[in-house]
Amino acid sequence: MSRIGVYPGTFDPPTLGHFDIIRRGAKLVDRLVIGIGINSGKSPMFDFDERLEMMGELVAGLAGEPGVGEIAVVPFKGLVVDFARAHGASVLLRGLRSGTDFDYEFQMTGMNATMAPEVETVFLMADLAHQAIASSLVKDVARLGGSYGAFVPAVVAERLRLKLESLKSA
Repeated sequence: MSRIGVYPGTFDPPTLGHFDIIRRGAKLVDRLVIGIGINSGKSPMFDFDERLEMMGELVAGLAGEPGVGEIAVVPFKGLVVDFARAHGASVLLRGLRSGTDFDYEFQMTGMNATMAPEVETVFLMADLAHQAIASSLVKDVARLGGSYGAFVPAVVAERLRLKLESLKSA
């Protein structure tokens, strides 16, 4: 029996912090399903397909790393626990940067545990180098003309550059 984990998020855009959690989390399970979600409370810079493509490009290179299991990138809508069940997951992977993240995740974990007690939430602390990185801040820096390359993988930096150019010409 293989251990399946899910790592859900909007990933708009994926950051080095997300990538760190994915790389480390993929070593804890045999199969990691990254769920690119639709969050009605957020206004994404990148559309759904763009986020799926970016994440697919990011994780493609992880397959050869020692100890990394299978990784799939799939869309999802709805409750995370339903998504986890649909993929046969027993682990819900969540990344933490700060105490503020913990407060929010603590509430969500309690709700998820009540709805799906068979799915265990596992928290990974972001690497110290990535704890200050948030997708919303990366977008703000990019929109205001700042340097954002230190916060996102190269493929995402290029996508951000192209997105900003298209928004300026629109």
